[in-house]
Amino acid sequence: MSKEFLGEFEELVLTMAGILQEEAYGNAIVSEIKQRVGRDVNLSAVHVTLYRLEDKGFVKSKMGGATNQRGGRRKRIFTVTNAGLAMLRNMKEARMDLWKLIPQLKMVIV
Repeated sequence: MSKEFLGEFEELVLTMAGILQEEAYGNAIVSEIKQRVGRDVNLSAVHVTLYRLEDKGFVKSKMGGATNQRGGRRKRIFTVTNAGLAMLRNMKEARMDLWKLIPQLKMVIV
């Protein structure tokens, strides 16, 4: 069986789901990405990515309660699984290992 990898956007969405925890639903993730990263993302792209992460076993979802603000509609809340946390940790460690290989660069004043 081959090792599973995440794309950059999948990693970003998974990280935001971990940050938001019980408030991790589509619109909240879009807002969090905009606020923390300064990147405009499409709600549909976030939803597709969340479902792909769910298929891979990195998140699970459940329906939240209906609210008046949403016209009685329910939110689908996403929770990072243990496999998702392990993937994020592995990616962080791999990146840190690579960063350690970059030689110290001296600032050049022009």
